Amino acid sequence: MKNKFKVFTTIKTVFDVVIIAVIAVYISAILIQRVSGNKSVLGYRMFNVASESMIPVYKINDIIVVKDCNPTALQIGDDIAYIGKDNSLNGKIITHRIIDIDNSKGELTTKGVNNDLVDPSITTKQVIGKVVGVVPFISFINKLVMTQAGFYFLIFVPVVLIACMEIAETIIEGKIEKKELVEIKD
Repeated sequence: MKNKFKVFTTIKTVFDVVIIAVIAVYISAILIQRVSGNKSVLGYRMFNVASESMIPVYKINDIIVVKDCNPTALQIGDDIAYIGKDNSLNGKIITHRIIDIDNSKGELTTKGVNNDLVDPSITTKQVIGKVVGVVPFISFINKLVMTQAGFYFLIFVPVVLIACMEIAETIIEGKIEKKELVEIKD
């Protein structure tokens, strides 16, 4: 009986650690993104992709990492994040690909890979940084949490499972203690 209990305890411990680690990583990423605002942390920033303009490169709710860079070092084909200045994009962070560079004016022309239209030219002062990649694990969790079913399975189900495992552990411990007491009396 004790060996079965050890297996159960080991499984429960592994499950608890995995759930806590997943939640901790996700919450840490969100906190870093929210607390830092537009400021970089160790030269990097994280942003949530909000539109389809860069599909298939980046999908909605992907978490991308943007590295601070010298805008003059950027090249055609680089994906960048910049602060929009025109019309409805004013003050919004946009992630698009550089399709042309005019060094004499210090201007860049960008376009979403999934867009037909070219963006208005931007200055190098608008550039936040160069996209260095997607954080797959956090993006996956983010996409799940954004759905009702995902929230249910990532938050509700693990909490219920942990509670049930705690109850089962308490019952098993009680049975073992009771059995040991009976064995001592005999």
